[in-house]
Amino acid sequence: MLKTIKNKLALSLLPILMLSSLSAVAEHGPQNSADKAAPEKSVAQSFTLEQAIDYALTNNPDLKIAAERVGQAEAQLGVALSAFYPQITAKVGYEHSNNPAQVFSMIVSQRQYSADQNINNPGYRQNFRPEIIGKLSLFRGGQDYQNSKAAELGIDAAEFERSTVRNALIEAVTASYYAYLAAQEAHKVAQDSILAIASELKQTKLRYESGTVLKSDVLSLEVQSAEAQSAEIRAANGIELSKTGIATLLGLSTDQPFTVAPSSSMLPKPALTASFNDLLELAMTQRPEIKAAASQVEISQRRLKKEQGAYLPKADAYVSYGQNSQNPGFSSSKDNVTAGVSVEMDLFSGLETKNRVSAAERKAAEARETERKTKLAIEQEVKVAYLKLEEALARLRVTEASVLSANEALRLVNEERRAETVTVTRYIESEVARNKAQSNTIAARYDALGAEAALKKAIGDWK
Repeated sequence: MLKTIKNKLALSLLPILMLSSLSAVAEHGPQNSADKAAPEKSVAQSFTLEQAIDYALTNNPDLKIAAERVGQAEAQLGVALSAFYPQITAKVGYEHSNNPAQVFSMIVSQRQYSADQNINNPGYRQNFRPEIIGKLSLFRGGQDYQNSKAAELGIDAAEFERSTVRNALIEAVTASYYAYLAAQEAHKVAQDSILAIASELKQTKLRYESGTVLKSDVLSLEVQSAEAQSAEIRAANGIELSKTGIATLLGLSTDQPFTVAPSSSMLPKPALTASFNDLLELAMTQRPEIKAAASQVEISQRRLKKEQGAYLPKADAYVSYGQNSQNPGFSSSKDNVTAGVSVEMDLFSGLETKNRVSAAERKAAEARETERKTKLAIEQEVKVAYLKLEEALARLRVTEASVLSANEALRLVNEERRAETVTVTRYIESEVARNKAQSNTIAARYDALGAEAALKKAIGDWK
């Protein structure tokens, strides 16, 4: 009897199951202060839709992973900017040799040369050299600049990706919340059906015992009672399934108790307030996936220019301050300073530079096609969400009218039943039709709310 409700619940939970699968394979980051804010397991929290969304935005692991990726992008920018700062290194060297050329260099560096020394056979000599070396990149073919700009765009792309997760998360929480309410309503309908059929079955058995009805009437009601109980079991399981989906989205463990409360305000009445073209234009303007794809295109262009910069010369300035001595101690009378500028250019790198540029060009072409694919996917998503909301609203209008007709039909059959002018089979048909109409209305109502949430997600309302 409530097969339609079951199917609609399965469809509503599909995005939740997909999102939970992504959460399961993601790397687990270290716990932070937000994790400590989670309630103790012994305390059962109650969530309205608004509270569930707020809690999910704080505790959902997918959103935390996206936030960590933003932090990674910021750190990558710091790495890229470090190329514009001097690099300072401290080191200590030790040498021991009897090579005449090296020994002569040690003697001169240690400022101990005398004319009577035997240069051809100087013997063994050691040299300690503590020094500080500073290096500054003056020009690298624009590679450092392009790399820093790509890193800046990487932060923007990470932010857009986090907005994408946020947009999908709010829609999934909303859909699972409505699925839970729909399951509860379906459960109530099933329970009411069980009570109504049980009452009629009791009366029919009494009539059978008095010989006024047939045995087949009793058996028909017993079959109907079994079907109603089966529907009640399915609806109860639907409640637990939707609640499990909500727990996954909220980042709660399976053994942590919580309840789902009605919304603090009346449920909104779903409506379609704009044309498809207007909604599509809005989606192309504010969907974070499109902005992220555009950022990736620009990043790929920056990285291509970076690789092309390898064809240009590189210039570095350097300075070294230290001393040469036979002993580890430091003496300012033996210190020396070296400063200079070096310029180099790769004449042939085994075609490495050419291949790196070619790879970057392919990457840029891939990014452009990815952007085009993203736009097409969003256009399709908006179209599907628009059509589903349009269909759900039409079904809601039809089912609401059918409930009125079904209730009136059941009322008339009850009167005829009391007058014993209709069989119990006719009563069962009317009861089934009324329950089916109620179930279809419940499904259509929450389908419309879910479709409205999906359309908001499609146009990027929750970015």
